[in-house]
Amino acid sequence: MSVPRSTGSLRPLALPLLTLAVGSLALIWGAASLGSGAVADDLRELEARLLRFSSFSTAFTEQTLEQTPERDVSACDTHSQHALMLLEIPIADAALRSGDGLDYDRHVDSLEARTRHVLGCSPRDSLAWLVAFGLQIQHGVLNERSFGLLAMSYETSPHEAWIAVRRTAVAVPILLSASPAVQSRILDEFETLVRHGFLQMPARAYAKASPAARILLDSRINNLDSARRREFSEAVKQVRS
Repeated sequence: MSVPRSTGSLRPLALPLLTLAVGSLALIWGAASLGSGAVADDLRELEARLLRFSSFSTAFTEQTLEQTPERDVSACDTHSQHALMLLEIPIADAALRSGDGLDYDRHVDSLEARTRHVLGCSPRDSLAWLVAFGLQIQHGVLNERSFGLLAMSYETSPHEAWIAVRRTAVAVPILLSASPAVQSRILDEFETLVRHGFLQMPARAYAKASPAARILLDSRINNLDSARRREFSEAVKQVRS
């Protein structure tokens, strides 16, 4: 997956990737070591924790990435690949925020290669499609091709909360740039999450949205019953406090 990169110095974009990776932080797990004979099992457990929005120490994350050779992890092992992607995203984000362009480029190149290999083996991997779209945002590229990556994430996993909350974190900030068809998918998923009580990530996305985007989001919130609207309003207040 070769993506164009915007020129010029690194700039503080409104990054979705860290939110995609960790969202509402849970417990921070300390350093540990991956068993050399059970890499896949260890990564599968890491994936389960990451999908529950657990976070890990930077030292553990960097150690895990450095000590997990590509030859030990099949591109077709989606659980391991998900764990490695979700571990590397906040490391890339931290490098960008610190202005370390070389380290940022290294991790982004790694993520691009990983998503390309995963999709080559598992073309219906919704998380890989979403990460690919997030990387396009990182490069400042929002066009028909990049939105096609987001559309593929919707197509390959339209009704699963674990990916939906992450898509909302990534998609709401660029809602106004999307085509009407993709915009409708973003709004549908936002409404569905709130309707079913998944409030925290939609509330965070709503709180950070522009006034114009909030008008569209409000049109969906108004479809909900009064009790759910109140719950969502309280969730937004908590995010802003």
